Amino acid sequence: MISRSRFVCSLAHAETTEAAQAFVREIRERWPDSRHHATAWVAGPPGSSAQVGMSDDGEPHGTAGRPMLNILLHSGVGEIVAVVTRWFGGIKLGTGGLARAYAGTVELAMGELTTVERMDLLTLELIFGYERIDAIQRLLPRFEAEILEERYLHHVAFAVRLPASAHEMLRTAVADATQGEALVRTIEK
Repeated sequence: MISRSRFVCSLAHAETTEAAQAFVREIRERWPDSRHHATAWVAGPPGSSAQVGMSDDGEPHGTAGRPMLNILLHSGVGEIVAVVTRWFGGIKLGTGGLARAYAGTVELAMGELTTVERMDLLTLELIFGYERIDAIQRLLPRFEAEILEERYLHHVAFAVRLPASAHEMLRTAVADATQGEALVRTIEK
C-alpha cells in the first residue's frame, strides 16, 4: 500500500511481444475492478531493446510504463513481462510518486523472481580416426560438450551438443588435437 493505493506486480515469461500482450490481457481479465494495469516487457535477451513495450494505461505520461521498463532493462533478465495493477486509494501521488511506486513495485517483484540461465545450444558432428578417441573425449568437458551419439565405422563420429558460444573454440581445439584431420560440421542450431 502506498498512500492507500494498492499496487500488485505480476511477472511472466514472454519470448515474444504476442506472449507479453496475451499475459497483459490475462491480468486485465483477472482483475477487471482495478483502475490501471500498467505494463512493460522485454521480449528478447537481457538488456535488449529490440522487442520492448510499455503502457501507462491512463496514468500520466511516463509515470508507469517507462519506469517499469527501465527496471526490466537493467535487471539482467530477458523474455519477461511485468504488469502492475493499481487500485486507487483516493490520494494523488504526483508524477514522481507514481514513477517511484510503479518502479519500486516491479523492483520488489524482481527481487523475489526465480530465474534460470538460458543458453543457446549447438549440435556438431565430429568425425575423426580411432587413434584420436582419447584426445577428443578429454577435451570435450572443457567446452561443456555432451556426447549425444557415438558411431564407430571406418571412422569415429560423435554427435555433441554444446553452448553455441563455445563452438569456435571447440573447432580450433579439435583441429589442434587431430592435426587438422578431424571433420567438424554443424548438425543443428
